[in-house]
Amino acid sequence: MLSHAEAKKRIELLKKQIEDYRYNYHVLNKSVMSEAAADSLKHELTQLEELYPDLLSADSPSQRVSGEVLAGFKSVRHQERMLSINDIFSADELNKWFIRLKKIEPSIDDEFFVDLKMDGLAASLIYIDGIFEQAVTRGDGFVGEDVTENVRTIQTVPLKLSSNGIDERFLKGRTEIRGEVILYKNDLVKINNQRKKEGLKSYANPRNLAAGTLRQLDPRVTASRPLKFRAYDIISSNADLLPTNQEVYRILDKFGFVINNQSRVVKGIDNLLNLINDLEKVKNDLEFNIDGVVIKINDRPTFRKLGIVGKAPRAVAAFKYSAEESTTVVLDIIISIGRTGTANPVAVFKPTTVAGTIIQHATLHNIDEIKKKDIRVGDTVIIYKAGEIIPQVKEVLLKLRPKDTKPFDMEKALKIQYPDIEFVRKVGEAAYRMKKVKGSLILKKSLIHYASKAALDINTLGEKNVNLLVDQKLIHDIADIYRLSKENLVKLDRFGDISAEKLIEAIDQSKNPVLDRFIYGLGIRHVGSKTASDLARHFQSFDKLAASGYEELEEIEGIGQIVAESIVSWFLSEDNMLLVDKLVGLGVKPYFQTIEQTPISGLSFVISGTLTEFSREAAFDAIRSRGGIVGNSVGRETNYLVVGDKPGQNKLEAAKKYQTEILTEADFKKLLD
Repeated sequence: MLSHAEAKKRIELLKKQIEDYRYNYHVLNKSVMSEAAADSLKHELTQLEELYPDLLSADSPSQRVSGEVLAGFKSVRHQERMLSINDIFSADELNKWFIRLKKIEPSIDDEFFVDLKMDGLAASLIYIDGIFEQAVTRGDGFVGEDVTENVRTIQTVPLKLSSNGIDERFLKGRTEIRGEVILYKNDLVKINNQRKKEGLKSYANPRNLAAGTLRQLDPRVTASRPLKFRAYDIISSNADLLPTNQEVYRILDKFGFVINNQSRVVKGIDNLLNLINDLEKVKNDLEFNIDGVVIKINDRPTFRKLGIVGKAPRAVAAFKYSAEESTTVVLDIIISIGRTGTANPVAVFKPTTVAGTIIQHATLHNIDEIKKKDIRVGDTVIIYKAGEIIPQVKEVLLKLRPKDTKPFDMEKALKIQYPDIEFVRKVGEAAYRMKKVKGSLILKKSLIHYASKAALDINTLGEKNVNLLVDQKLIHDIADIYRLSKENLVKLDRFGDISAEKLIEAIDQSKNPVLDRFIYGLGIRHVGSKTASDLARHFQSFDKLAASGYEELEEIEGIGQIVAESIVSWFLSEDNMLLVDKLVGLGVKPYFQTIEQTPISGLSFVISGTLTEFSREAAFDAIRSRGGIVGNSVGRETNYLVVGDKPGQNKLEAAKKYQTEILTEADFKKLLD
């Protein structure tokens, strides 16, 4: 048995040898020893660390895979905002971009640093004194999620920065490495082949699988999938040591990160365009998906001097390649209502795949756009992804048009889908809007519903407070309640220190709502508390509900064509999806409440009349929390009718007809207990 001193020396040697193997194998694609030999060294290291726990360090290869399943991801505020990149799609736009830069900074040099725009998930890695400490997703740019344990499993991430040929100042204090977590195309094929053998559904594309894998609560799942990290930037207090973006890549390579070999410096717009065209020719031969190239002003002081506009630096642009196209059939055109009352037509397609993603819907913008392209139900259309993100209809293939098609009638469609709402189209406007309803009134009603007892139950956010907050322009959408502060509130007449604190506390407590209450709180047309509960029980995830289509929705008992259409159209509204993204970015995380088996699990209840000890919502909650099912009317499948004061005669007669057991409120309480 080794002494403590001998074990310490041996551990350091093992760490260096294993790290050398990792770097050569995962970064340089070279094998310096067999995998079995490397596994043997790792095993010896683990045994020594178990024998001498005080010698276990954060940069040890044994710490790449944690055995702990995480309860959730903590939110982390970025020390420096993770910005977006503005897109350009043509040589003309590229020229105009550089002309704008020259107007701001006439002395700018036309030297550009060009790299591939990887289709993955942006992440930030923090190193303290050269040792890996934390990994954070991009999130909303200001706040991301702590995915440290999952990133630790990625073999292309060094747990300790290499000091080979590096200025030692880089290895002191805080160094932030930014890059992209990706999955290679061949690895997706291997994973899907295995899933096919197991009778499981295939994953759609590498980007979605990479993103989903990085956000697994069990790091062992992440470790089982071959994610890669490719670095593209360094955030350091030693900015003077990084004069150019080219130098950043040289240091990243020295640190031990994988960088794209295709990255390079070019001089002049013409040479830049030639490089962009050359890279497009080889993009399908790359190991991973790209959707364009990133172009940066190479000189970093000039880059910083040009500043930021909106959420993107001026000195960088993403040149997007032409999107992949596909043909499909328009099955229907439905109307989605945005949060401001605007009616937006949406095409429903026969599912097809574009750029690795299954497409079933696309916005048609407004009736003028539909008339311009003459899009009809039954048409075969060419669709593409604008910026490889948003599905769009490019054109109609008129030779394939069925003879019985008719031009789309927007007003007729509105009357069919929304018979109780009046719409108007003002002269000079493209859109139809709900008549006599202001955006502020819609917002107030939406927020009152969101905060109601049956939804998120924010008990201090009543009608008067909602009206005040909206009228004072402190709230512009539902998500803005999560931006409120005590300092905002105490300036208003209705609030003192205590009442302001209570409201902020109540809002904060609503950030982790039960899934069915969150779905109900969003105010999706035709989705009441029972339907929200059915949806939550079926999908058990808000993301899965958002990605659902007609067929899956209509398979759920109690959801017919009208409700399915309403749900799909809600999720097709750009306003609604921006709201959801904002809620998530501000820390709202709905969860599915797993229900243990109880004596009433699976039994169906209908309530009629007024109960004395339960509100209607409380009674429904009591049933659902025990696995019971709440119904609206008594039928063959109803197990119990709970009656209170003044029950409905029709429900009583139906209970007798179907021999449904009738419970008093006292009987109901006993059954619950």
